[in-house]
Amino acid sequence: MPRYFFDLLEDDVVAVDEEGLELSSFRAVQAEAAKSLADMARDALHSFPPAIGRQDMAIEVRDELGPLMQVKLTFEVEALRSN
Repeated sequence: MPRYFFDLLEDDVVAVDEEGLELSSFRAVQAEAAKSLADMARDALHSFPPAIGRQDMAIEVRDELGPLMQVKLTFEVEALRSN
């Protein structure tokens, strides 16, 4: 079964996946990348203090031949009033 690596990119920070995952299909790879990106976004929204402003996040998936896909998310938190 092929091994895929899911590198995390958040703004200018890159976390390289050294272990990877063995997955059986391209669809499974895509689902894992989307799930990982959703987890990153959830963690950013629950950070303390909460991040105000724009955040760019991506998961870059690679295999033994190199980059395969990139799944991106940009979101922005705007305070409309202070509490």
